[in-house]
Formats: sequence, C-alpha cells, structure tokens
Amino acid sequence: MRWRGVPLDVLLAVSGVALALLTTAHAGETNSLPAELNIPMALLAGLPMGLVRRWPVPVTLYLAVLLVVTDQLGSLTSNTAQILVCVALGVAGFRSGRRATAVAVAATIGATAVNIADPGIALTANAWMYAVLLPVFPAVLGAYLRSSAGRLEERDVTPDALLAAAGVAITVLSTWTSWHSGTQPVWVVGLLAVVGGLALGIARRFPGLVFLLQGVLLLSADTYLNDAVNTCVILTLIAVGVFAMRVASWPWTVAAYFAGCLLTAIAVVGDDTDITPFRVGVLMTLVATPIAIGRYLGVRQSAVAADRLRAEEAARAALAQVRADQLAERERIARDVHDIVAHHVGAMVLRAGAARYTAPDGPVADALNDIRETGHQVLQDLRDLLDLLREGTRPDNEPHLLANPADVVRESAERMAAAGLVVDLDLDPATDQAPLIARTSAARIVQEGLTNVLKHAGPGTRVRVSVVPAGEALSVEIRNGRPPTSIERLPSSGRGLAGMRERVRALGGTLTAGPDGEGGWLLAASLPARLPSGSAV
Repeated sequence: MRWRGVPLDVLLAVSGVALALLTTAHAGETNSLPAELNIPMALLAGLPMGLVRRWPVPVTLYLAVLLVVTDQLGSLTSNTAQILVCVALGVAGFRSGRRATAVAVAATIGATAVNIADPGIALTANAWMYAVLLPVFPAVLGAYLRSSAGRLEERDVTPDALLAAAGVAITVLSTWTSWHSGTQPVWVVGLLAVVGGLALGIARRFPGLVFLLQGVLLLSADTYLNDAVNTCVILTLIAVGVFAMRVASWPWTVAAYFAGCLLTAIAVVGDDTDITPFRVGVLMTLVATPIAIGRYLGVRQSAVAADRLRAEEAARAALAQVRADQLAERERIARDVHDIVAHHVGAMVLRAGAARYTAPDGPVADALNDIRETGHQVLQDLRDLLDLLREGTRPDNEPHLLANPADVVRESAERMAAAGLVVDLDLDPATDQAPLIARTSAARIVQEGLTNVLKHAGPGTRVRVSVVPAGEALSVEIRNGRPPTSIERLPSSGRGLAGMRERVRALGGTLTAGPDGEGGWLLAASLPARLPSGSAV
C-alpha cells in the first residue's frame, strides 16, 4: 500500500467516527453502559475503518464482534456497527479471496441475526432472510466490481437513452396514480420511480449495480407501496436480462438468475399464496426468459466483435503481404540495377580511363577525366541506392552518402558551373544542424534540379541555388533565368521531377515546380527538419 492512500484511510476513519457520533450523540445511558462511554464506543466503532483497505477481513470480524457486544449492552453504537460491517464486507469482497470473504460473511450473518433478534423470541423466516441478505449483498457487490462485466467499447448512447426513456415511461405511467396511497410522501415515491426508470440507462455499463438497485427498489415497494411491486418486477427482469447480456461469466449469470427468482418470489408470493410446483415453474421460467434473451444478445455481440477482430487481423495480414511484395520487388530492382546498369557504367568508366592515356593533355583529357570521375560517382551512388533498396525496412534507415551532403551540393554546383551554367550558390552553414536525411534529400534535389536546368535551359543560363533553414523546415530553392539561346532539348526520362516529389512526400515535405513568371523556372522544396513518426524513405 503506497503512502498516497493514507489520506483516504484517515478519511474513512474520520467518517466512521462521525457516523457513530451522529447516531449516539443524544443517546443516554443504558442498563449496562453509562452515557459518558458513548464517545469511546463511537471511536471503537469508527476508527478501524482506517484499516479496512489494508485488512478488510479482520476489520469485518472485529466489527461483527463489536456488533454483538454493543447489541448485548443495548448501545446505539450497534446501529453504526451494523452499517460499517456491511461497508467492510463490500471492501472484503473487492479485495480478498473467496474463502476469506466467506468467513467474514458467515460471521456477519451471525452477528446480524443476534442484532435483529429480540430477547427471548425466536427468529422468524423474514428475520433470517434479512440477516442473510444484508451481509451477502455488499460482499457480492464487491466481488462483482472486481471481476465481472468487461468494459463497454461501444460509444453510441442511443440504446442507453432508449432504455432510460422506456424505464421512466413504465414506472411513471404505471404507478403515478398510486403515489399518494403509500405511507411515504408523494415526492419521495415519484423520485424513486424516476430514478428506477433512469437507472436502466446505465444498465449496459454497470449491469450489476443497476440490478442491485432494482432489487432494493423491489423490496422497498413490497414493504411500503404494494401497487408498484409489479412495475418493479418488470424493471428487475429487464435488469437481469441486461446483466446476462453484458456479463459473460456463467457463475455470475446463475447467481443473478437465482437472485432474480428470489426477488420475484418475495414480490409475488404472499402469506395466503398457495405454492405449487406449477407456479414455481412459471416463476422460474419468467426469470429465465430475460436471461436467455440477454445471453443470446451477448453471444451475438461477441460474434460480431470476433468477426471485426478477424477482419482487422486479415487487413493487417494483407498489409504485411503487400509490404513483403514491395520488399521483393525492391530486391528484384536492386538485382537488375546491379546486373545491368552498374555493368554498363563500369564499362564506360574503364573505357574513359583507357582513352585518357591516348590524350594526356588538353580539353579532351579534361572531358575524359570528368567522364571517369562522374562514372565513379555514379557507381558509388548506385551502391548507395542498392543499399537503400535492400534495407528499406530498417527503422533507422537513412540514405547513405560517403560525402557530406553540403559537399555534394557544392560539388554539384561546381560541376554544373564547369558544364556552362552560371551558378550562384547560397548554402547556409546552419543547415548542418538539420537531420541527415533532410540534408541528403536536399543535396539530391539540388543535383537533380541543376541537371534539369542544364538539360532544358542549356549552358550560359544563370541559376541561383539556395539551401537555408526556414523555421522548422529546410528550404531548397533552384531558380534559373531565361535561357540565353534556344537549344535542342535533351531527352528526358520523365522520372526526375516525380522522383523528387516522391522523396519529399516520404519525408512529409512539399515540392513545387513551374515557371517563375519572368521567363525562367522555379523549383522549391520544403523539407521538415524533424521527421514525422513512421516516415520512411
């Protein structure tokens, strides 16, 4: 028990003492107990409640003994002990095992019987019934709260509203003409009628509590307002049906069935009623009907839930299969790229290297060197791409670059400048703080963007490249001016811009491309500096 529960224990002890003082404050002395001992007796009854959460069964046994002692002394503290022992039994049912709770219940039944019995007069059947039911109900309630109905997942409150409306209609319409005929005030009877009907609105969420409430109302009506007994029987049967629907445990359902039979028998069997096997069978069948309906509806709901669970599992399996197919396709693409593209590029690099020795100096030698170095870079990029394709499911997956992304951007600008573009590069050093995957993607976008400018605008075109932080994003912008001359456009694969969009979308960013309104072209991308969860390249 953690120390944070101590204030609650203190509150329970204070409440127990306060209740005892309220019931004995104006009590005088008895034949065996002077008046000045009423306060110590109140302390003896109330203070143990501070220990009820830790040791509910010992506290229950103590209060049962105190109940017997105070009853024999004629002290009004016995009333407080009778109330507190029921509270302790509820806690015992909630926290303790069945055997320990059964011992506590048995002791309380004996103490309650002693408290109810008048000196020299034998207990009647009704007295025994109350002596048994009074301790059993809180113990059963505590056990029920510990393990019974599962949590209602359905959020639609329409069935609850319909149940509450039907309950109020039944109770009010069938009893309002007799509210004044009982010994209780009209407003009390009317309030209980409305509360009893409204309680059905929460029966699906708290079936045990509502069943218990309806049982109490039925017993009250049987004692104080006989005209409302039939209405209470109907509400009790509805509560039993809802209980059977929501509580899957058969032992609890059987217990509810016998409790329903007992309550119904109390309500419909009078002193002059002739009890026959036929009538007993009718009564048991009457209670069994809502039980059967409730169990049927509960099984159907369970079947629907099982179907929904199977559908969800099938969807997850299908998604996993799609993912596996994607990985297999990636592996196949990687193998094709390695076997075909890498082979041809490697041959091109070797031939450029061999040709380099035939022209040691001059523009041709520079062009051959550039071809060879570019080929080496392409081969390295292909290896990175193959690694990316084959490791696509790793959570820490990030594209690999041997060079720093900033160096890749500078190298691309220098390479395009050597090819004839007039490149103005603005690379903010603060971009080094961005995630590697964002910087790598930015470098790839700059590479692809500059290549597109060279292909579609031609040498001599002025192009400005900026890679700068923008809030919590990394901004990449490639803006080229009007082409200086008309050129013959190089063939396009049609995948460059689409590939950039796909890369940016995978990171959760945005990319736009189009005319800038001044005869040039603008490519702008915004890459989140902090990757969204679940994003993968």
